[in-house]
Amino acid sequence: MRLLILTVLLISGVRAGDFDTWFTGATLRVDYFHSGTAEKEYFALDAMYKTGTWSGARVERVTPLNLGEYQIRMYDVASGTLLYSRGYSTLFNEWQTTAEAKKSFKTVHESWRVPMPRKTVRLTVARRDKQMRFREIWSTEIDPALPHLIHDKPHRPAYKVWPLMQNGDPSKKVDIVILGDGYTKEEMEQFRRDARHYNTVMFDTEPFKSHRKAFNVWVVEVISPESGISKPDKGIWKDNALGCAYFTFGSPRYILTENNKALRDAAGLAPYDYINILVNDNRYGGGGIYNLYTTTYMRVDQPGQEWQMDYVYVHEFGHAFAGLGDEYYSSSTGYDAFYSAGVEPWEPNVTALLDKNNIKWKEFITPGIEIPTPWNKKEYDRLASARAKLDRLAPDYYVKREPYIRKQHELLAHSPFAGKVGAFEGAGYESRGLYRPSVDCRMFSLSLVDFDPVCNHALVRVIQYLSQ
Repeated sequence: MRLLILTVLLISGVRAGDFDTWFTGATLRVDYFHSGTAEKEYFALDAMYKTGTWSGARVERVTPLNLGEYQIRMYDVASGTLLYSRGYSTLFNEWQTTAEAKKSFKTVHESWRVPMPRKTVRLTVARRDKQMRFREIWSTEIDPALPHLIHDKPHRPAYKVWPLMQNGDPSKKVDIVILGDGYTKEEMEQFRRDARHYNTVMFDTEPFKSHRKAFNVWVVEVISPESGISKPDKGIWKDNALGCAYFTFGSPRYILTENNKALRDAAGLAPYDYINILVNDNRYGGGGIYNLYTTTYMRVDQPGQEWQMDYVYVHEFGHAFAGLGDEYYSSSTGYDAFYSAGVEPWEPNVTALLDKNNIKWKEFITPGIEIPTPWNKKEYDRLASARAKLDRLAPDYYVKREPYIRKQHELLAHSPFAGKVGAFEGAGYESRGLYRPSVDCRMFSLSLVDFDPVCNHALVRVIQYLSQ
């Protein structure tokens, strides 16, 4: 029996009882520069900071989730024990899929956040190869005993911090921090209303509604010198605190920031696992990268379109929280080739269907359903094609779009496969060759439809992992 117990412990990795043996309880923030081209990448350390209390997993610190383009790993140098790992994706790896990356060199500032070690550790980065297996590509040793190595007092901007939702010890809960960008001091009350509203939207949506008590939510009142964010394609530039901007990778609606230091300094004022950024601007848009952050626009010029912001907030959190892939394919993006042909994506809700008898979500498939699953794709695509010809930035765009999107929603809602799980062609920005679990889902259509069973399961799995 003792041999069996020992074997289980070795397989499952380090456990709760030894957290205090290996770690101080603080967070180590490692800032670095991530550089390269479409084919090459380089890492260079910038600075390291001791920040607040570690709010991440303490029980199962070696991640059981096979998610993300990268994985950060921490090993004890003396024994070789794997102490911690977490999957993640980056703005840089998304940029590598654009046409620009084939002809230019780029540097992005990024951060890893890991529990503060007591002894010398080796920090390594693994990235997926063409077969989606993690391969270590970079490493460095960190000795926390060296006084000059780790900054003990990181920059702490003078922003107000307050709890929006508290359900317990951050180390046993999923902690979300809500930040604002493009809100001036005079607009802080509007930001507070926005934060409350979208938190309500989130926790009125399943599976978050049923697992509400597993979360804490914090708010940091980030003050920007100017209202709104930049729209480079329109020649509009704003002095906003976190540097969020539209037109990422040439896509008018994609909002990201490359001002990583300002973002991490502001978020670090509260314990957090995930960052949600509310953007005080009026162009439809947002973004979400796995274990990085989300962005959501907060203003509409056309009355009656407010529901779209509710959709974006939850949809983008699906990306950042559980690594869910986009299931839509008819909207334009800035990517040249996001997925490699003939390779199974790591995202839990997108498949290349390389083996239809062994689909990654086979446990959820509706008995007897045809694989691949036929659906009214031709009519859906006809409506999508007509909708795509409209000018998204035109003042009358929403009026002209309404009949097309209404017919698309009706088509999906009245599908004979509504509510069933199969393999529906059209996903991951590709009309052909990639498949999604259900005919409709919050990750597919621009609507307030629920997450499908496969996406729901992926979200619950992360909630349970982080709230042990």
